[in-house]
Amino acid sequence: MKTIISALLILFSAGGFQAIAESIPPSVENGDEVSHQPLVEETTIPTKKTSASKSQKSIRDNLFYGGYINLSFGSYTVIGIEPMVGYKLTPKLSIGVKVRYDYIRDDRYTTTRTTSTYGGSIFGRYLVTPKFYAQAEAASYSYELYLNGEREWAPFLFMGGGFIQPLSERTWLNIEILFDVLQDEKSPYEDWEPFFSIGIGAGF
Repeated sequence: MKTIISALLILFSAGGFQAIAESIPPSVENGDEVSHQPLVEETTIPTKKTSASKSQKSIRDNLFYGGYINLSFGSYTVIGIEPMVGYKLTPKLSIGVKVRYDYIRDDRYTTTRTTSTYGGSIFGRYLVTPKFYAQAEAASYSYELYLNGEREWAPFLFMGGGFIQPLSERTWLNIEILFDVLQDEKSPYEDWEPFFSIGIGAGF
């Protein structure tokens, strides 16, 4: 079983203007009585610019990002990067995307082989408790075949979950374990091999 341990890589913009208009018409004399109209105050309607600023801030507040540096040393060396960006649909439900690239050096054979893996994935994450989440992730990665040097894409469907440990108000450490439930014949990994990840995330 090969385990890949990953480490850390990765409201106002304008205010509204309010005008107050005061109007006091000429006095109307009725004998000794002088009448005045009451002071009239007008408040402005919020401008489109202010509404747009609030909308932009709301989007920013729901974004989070992070990533991993994939490292594995020895006769089978892997050095890679996997940045991630996500968006919170609700306080508990999030979606996001990942992009991955790995450089691989294999010294297990008479001739050293070097290759690369790349691809991407989309994921959905549900916060079960403040520190534990369940995750489903659909991915596709391109691998080079040793026999003929050709490349082919292998699909994956990862299921699992993770643990979140806050580090500060806007950053956190997460530990994740996923299993490929698709088990496509093109996958280079062993059946039901777990995928461990340790990384850091941040949000606005």
